[in-house]
Amino acid sequence: MAKMVLDFEKPIIELEQKIEEMRRYAGNPDIAAEIVKIEVRVNQLQQTIYAGLTRWQKVQLARHPDRPYTLDYISLMTKDFVELHGDRSFRDDHAIVGGFARLDDVAVMIIGHQKGRDTKSNVYRNFGMPNPEGYRKALRLMKLAEKFRMPVVTLLDTPGAYPGLEAEERGQAEAIARNLFEMARLRVPIVVAIIGEGASGGALGLGVGDRILMMENSWYSVISPESCSSILWRSWEFKEQAAEALQLTAPDLKKQGIIDDIVPEPKGGAHRNPEQAARVLKETLLQELKALAKVKPEKFLERRIEKFSKMGVWVG
Repeated sequence: MAKMVLDFEKPIIELEQKIEEMRRYAGNPDIAAEIVKIEVRVNQLQQTIYAGLTRWQKVQLARHPDRPYTLDYISLMTKDFVELHGDRSFRDDHAIVGGFARLDDVAVMIIGHQKGRDTKSNVYRNFGMPNPEGYRKALRLMKLAEKFRMPVVTLLDTPGAYPGLEAEERGQAEAIARNLFEMARLRVPIVVAIIGEGASGGALGLGVGDRILMMENSWYSVISPESCSSILWRSWEFKEQAAEALQLTAPDLKKQGIIDDIVPEPKGGAHRNPEQAARVLKETLLQELKALAKVKPEKFLERRIEKFSKMGVWVG
């Protein structure tokens, strides 16, 4: 199956394909010299394109179908992962995965949204949109982590909580609100990382933490650009303007004090080199967990209240 190429990636991909074709004849000195010239041109083009991405283009990168998802990061970053299932009330929600794992020698409870890569897996994962039982499963795992005094790592990547009638009937809003309440007072460290899409309460239901990180090409907002455009202009055609107004990228949110740090991605995005993306994220998580290990359990609630109370800018 052909890989998806975004419009602004096409010039780079075309040159890279040309290089691959020319390498078949790399024994020719003239061709070898030409390859070097094209590689320099590719690097220059990458720097120019990716340094000037619009907010909408970063949203597109965050949604790239080849981008690593939660289970990819778990596979690349951790060892001894044991997935846990079910909310002990209704059923197992495949849009949220989680379980015990080790980041090097640090035992953690790792939880995150999970999307699919094709029609079948997307239906199975409900396109990464959790039902109430997903949030209740996540909370059950967090309480288990608290019981065993293990830090919690959450990976956010969802277009939003599932908006279906059955989800509302089972208490979607209550499940998300309960998670916010319980995460705020959990007596173990929580590190949150937005690895792709961070949309609305669907993301926030796993998003209360002591440290909040964002991958360089992820987004985090109360609403998606398309939905914002639909509400304000009665059309999805203004999604690019909406993305600019929402200021939903990592640099925007770092400036506003919503997140604590930005995790750099490989040149071109995490989908271009998932192994490198996972390595950098793992190193960042370990640094954060090491710092949080020094905090006394009774201090976490106080610190979180202080942290979230500082968020927001207003003019008196």
